[in-house]
Amino acid sequence: MEKIIKCKTDMKEIRTLAALLIAATILPVGKLSAQDPSGPVSYALPQTTISLEVEAVREYFHAGPYARYAQKYLGVEAGLEDRSTCTLSAVRMTPCIEADQNNRYFLNPGKNAVPSFVTLTSQGLIAVNDGNFGNTSKFRFSSQATGDFSDKGVNSNLTSEATTLFRGVDGNRIGVQQSMVVQKSLEQRAKEAADMLFELRRKRVQIVIGDTDATYSGEAMGAALAEIAALEKEYMSLFIGYSDYQTQTLKCDVIPDKDQKKQTYVAFRLSDADGIVSADNMSGRPYLLELTPQKITQPEGKASSARGAVAVYRIPAICKVVLTDGENPILQDRIPVYQLGTESYFPL
Repeated sequence: MEKIIKCKTDMKEIRTLAALLIAATILPVGKLSAQDPSGPVSYALPQTTISLEVEAVREYFHAGPYARYAQKYLGVEAGLEDRSTCTLSAVRMTPCIEADQNNRYFLNPGKNAVPSFVTLTSQGLIAVNDGNFGNTSKFRFSSQATGDFSDKGVNSNLTSEATTLFRGVDGNRIGVQQSMVVQKSLEQRAKEAADMLFELRRKRVQIVIGDTDATYSGEAMGAALAEIAALEKEYMSLFIGYSDYQTQTLKCDVIPDKDQKKQTYVAFRLSDADGIVSADNMSGRPYLLELTPQKITQPEGKASSARGAVAVYRIPAICKVVLTDGENPILQDRIPVYQLGTESYFPL
């Protein structure tokens, strides 16, 4: 009996909750407020925004303490000072359609004169089926590696030559030998490091050709060669230094302006100290985006004067877009740019 009463009570609560939900859904909505007047349809003309995704690699070079003796003892050139450089590694360019808020219009057709194309997007643009016209254009720079022979060769860069030295000594003067402990000079330490390098290379050759007292094979040979390579790398860094690398990315947008006479824009800048920086940061080298609109021909035939309601729309200009570093072209494509095109009317 208690279970039956409880079930009846639960059903009563469910009905009450359902009634409250229904009442909530049919409550009158408050007064709507909008900036545009009610009645006509408001829409905006499209404009093209060129979106650039830039990727660069910053190199932090640390000069070795024996860099000035690299040419003498190893026969290789080495950087003498710490430095930071930044190079462009990849660029992706994507044209996007956005609403031009400076060109908005009202469309007030009659009750039976609503054209089929008046369908607005979320940005207030008249919907078109080719809205996503832009395909991403990208370019990745290949690394320009230079020849590096610093880890080649097993012979020292120095040799000895026979020479004769003359020194005048008084016969009555007697020399006294003394022993002193002095600090090794930087060049002496560099010579010892170079000798150790060549010794490691000779040991590696001996292990490979089997000219050793011990026998290396299989994993033992691989482990021995890997350890020698690690030691050689450490000693080489004392002469030629080493580099740390950091990848940076930046997204920037360029909105072409029809009123600008020369369609050249600073897209971004590249600085060795700060990496990728914005276009208004004067510390970096500018990268320019140049647009060359294709000429738009006039349509053939005689145009009649529009009567009644009309809809304004844009025909985009097909532009040649080139990204340069001021001298050399980096990326090139052809894209439609709406705000550089022409405006026309569609009678309703």
